[in-house]
Amino acid sequence: MKKFLYSFLGTVAGIWVSVLLGTLLLFLTIGVIAVNSDKSVSTVKVSDDSVLKIDLAGNLVDRATPISLMDQIYGNNEASISLNDIVDAIAAAKDDKKIKGIYLNCAGISTGLAQAQAITDALKDFKESGKWVYSYADTYSQADYYIASVSDSIFINPIGMIDIHGLSSTTIYFKDLLDKLGVEVQVVKVGTYKSAVEPFILNNISDANKEQQQHFLGNIWKFMRENIAKNRSIAVNSLDSIANQYIFSKNVGFYEKANLVDGIKYRHQMEDMIADVTEKAEDPDFVTVTDYLKVTESPLKRLDKNKKNIAVLYALGDITESGNSGITSDKLVPQILELAENKKIDGLVLRVNSGGGSAFASEQIWEALEQFKAISKKPFYVSMSDVAASGGYYISCGADKIYAEPTTLTGSIGIFGLIPNIQPLLKDKLGVNTYTVSTNTGSFPSIMEPMAPAQREAMQSYVDNGYELFVSRCAKGRKCTVEKIKSIAEGRVWDGQSALSNGLVDKLGGLQAALEDMTEQLDGDGYYISEYPSIKVKWWEMLLEVDSEFDASALSTASFCVNAVKELRKIDPLQCRMDLIKLH
Repeated sequence: MKKFLYSFLGTVAGIWVSVLLGTLLLFLTIGVIAVNSDKSVSTVKVSDDSVLKIDLAGNLVDRATPISLMDQIYGNNEASISLNDIVDAIAAAKDDKKIKGIYLNCAGISTGLAQAQAITDALKDFKESGKWVYSYADTYSQADYYIASVSDSIFINPIGMIDIHGLSSTTIYFKDLLDKLGVEVQVVKVGTYKSAVEPFILNNISDANKEQQQHFLGNIWKFMRENIAKNRSIAVNSLDSIANQYIFSKNVGFYEKANLVDGIKYRHQMEDMIADVTEKAEDPDFVTVTDYLKVTESPLKRLDKNKKNIAVLYALGDITESGNSGITSDKLVPQILELAENKKIDGLVLRVNSGGGSAFASEQIWEALEQFKAISKKPFYVSMSDVAASGGYYISCGADKIYAEPTTLTGSIGIFGLIPNIQPLLKDKLGVNTYTVSTNTGSFPSIMEPMAPAQREAMQSYVDNGYELFVSRCAKGRKCTVEKIKSIAEGRVWDGQSALSNGLVDKLGGLQAALEDMTEQLDGDGYYISEYPSIKVKWWEMLLEVDSEFDASALSTASFCVNAVKELRKIDPLQCRMDLIKLH
């Protein structure tokens, strides 16, 4: 009995000590966050003759989000920078007398081409103030150089490199691997060009997919090279010749002779030059985008009762019914309906960057946006980022006006279903046999056996119905016939310029163009934006912001496998999704 009492009391004491230490740790954490937050704000100072330094490095995202605790645990902690932060900082710097110019530090940004276009547009607007933009890099990636080409002057390290090579896209095909594993992927689809299924059933690109990729790659590259050529006063034909010469292997003398750069300097020489331009005796006063926005309010978000308040609702990532990332209908639909009742906003712009996903979730979001129009009687526009295709176009098609960049990928109006059959894997590879007993024959296909002819016919009917609904939504939104939509549908992906020509979008331009046009429709003297959904930062996410060294990447591989299985179990059988196309 005595031993039991000692053990019991020891356990209770241990619990109380743990609670006490945990509480103490919590208060210490909050204190550290508060101190660091105050310190970060108080130490940021924008002095006279400062230079806004924009580091083009890491992964560019449309909108900043807090550091996720689970991403850190899983090792998915790649640095990212926010497009809207960059655009906000550039807009604020334009009229800030303390900012003398912008220094682009190009260091291998990973970005979509429409996002890159948004930065170049913001820089061009900044230059209208008469202030300068300089660029420097040890190595210019093609995306870096495209942005840097709008600069007044471009500089490079004496042994630096520039990579201009045109555009390409690469698709990975898994059919041989699946055959070896004993997994057959049964495809039911609508759309000759619906190529998202091809990696699972082919070993090479189809003629239809090759045709569409050559079309949009050619148009996008034409737009890019014309812009670079104009910005650098280079003949377009010369730029094509440059892109064919493996110029990453050339020396800097070649770049200077070809007018790709204006000067050759080491980094310290570049900074000395900026110090001279800003009349600083020593180092130039650089202020980063993050620090600048801590002490400067973007004119795009500055509350003004005399201007129109336009809601910008971000729809970024895969479309699913539920989850903690991407576009989830269970979260986005209530948000849209709340905005429909919000008397403080004058209009809605949906900012879309998505290759699609669940057909069911896409339909729910489409219907909610129809409710927004019916309830609020306010204008609803869509601004497309890098991709707004398949389900991404589904949720966009009902807008009063649709805006896309020439480099945007959109369309892909098609539906498919993938039903894996793992019977060969179980029986031939693992020696496992299955037998199913059922009362009726009308069940959904099982992954344990191939589809029966009647099941395949039913699945095709299911997919056909989904396609007809998708097409009808597009026809209603674009105010044209179903036949017109079908003539440009079939799952085909279009670049922004082609989408404008065939009526899938209304105007070429970025988010700012959509906002300005909506303000004009509303007869406003200007606008400011309110961003949705609101970002709620939890205390542990604030801690991670303070200490970015936290890392548990050893768990990343195992967690990836677990998450993949979870996602496969939740996936909607009917998909309106574009294949993953990464432009290089």
